[in-house]
Amino acid sequence: MVKLTRIYTGGGDKGETSLGDGSRVAKHDLRVAAYGTVDEANACIGLARLHCEGAVDEILARAQNDLFDLGADLCRPQTDDPKKPALRISAAQVTRLEAEIDRINADLDPLESFVLPGGTPGAAYLHLARTVTRRAERDATVLSTQEAVNAEALRYLNRLSDLLFVLARHVNDGGAKDVLWRPGAHR
Repeated sequence: MVKLTRIYTGGGDKGETSLGDGSRVAKHDLRVAAYGTVDEANACIGLARLHCEGAVDEILARAQNDLFDLGADLCRPQTDDPKKPALRISAAQVTRLEAEIDRINADLDPLESFVLPGGTPGAAYLHLARTVTRRAERDATVLSTQEAVNAEALRYLNRLSDLLFVLARHVNDGGAKDVLWRPGAHR
């Protein structure tokens, strides 16, 4: 378990921060941007949880914990020290998301149009979390063009955004309160 005794250290006052392996990088480094956006997605899920209950809240709580795992994964370069193994997102975490997506989506009617973010407050916040998760995925894939990134971390972000989409439809009264796109409706 992590124990924090000081919240500020001053170590980042000159625009640098420490990665999980102790190396120092600029705060605008691609790796820092990627795990920073994961943190934003996590905060959005926290907002969504204020409007969700029961099984949906439990799913989101697991996702929030997984996102901390993912942030820990991204903040440690792939050049791991075998004496200090890094926490990495696993295939099992991705498989769990896929099972949740399949279970929830099975009860939803097929879409006949794209869904606009909205409907219920819970759905609106889930859509916000979905879009920020997609940005985290983009940031992580940009990082992966420059440095090695755990492939399961990329898969996790991709599946999480899909899960957030089906959860938004689910909390929108099973899709009945979805706001559907009407192409060219206001020309």
